[in-house]
Amino acid sequence: QVQVVESGGGLVQAGGSLRLSCVASGRISSISVMDWYRQVPGKQRELVASITSGGRTNYADSVKGRFTISRGDAKNTVYLQMNSLKAEDTAVYYCAAERVYTLGDLRGYDYWGQGTQVTVSS
Repeated sequence: QVQVVESGGGLVQAGGSLRLSCVASGRISSISVMDWYRQVPGKQRELVASITSGGRTNYADSVKGRFTISRGDAKNTVYLQMNSLKAEDTAVYYCAAERVYTLGDLRGYDYWGQGTQVTVSS
């Protein structure tokens, strides 16, 4: 069984910073891609940033230059450093692990965390 757990959300003033963390645990042999998504009530979940196992990154236009995604030394860990936060960044942030291969499995599966709330006050 694979679990994905986010942490680091909270309340911050506009212009401030937060760092989100995500850890995928279980009998994992590899993870192809790790992502951060966000969702506000009444809107679709949107991709914020992603990083491949090779370190290639991708960002939504709305966060380029302000957010940085990185993977930890333990490859099952991913971070999202969020700087210059704006009120419109307020959302529940979800971590996703794509194509997770566990020991003995030939097929990879996707897993999601439960989300962490980020609130930016203006």
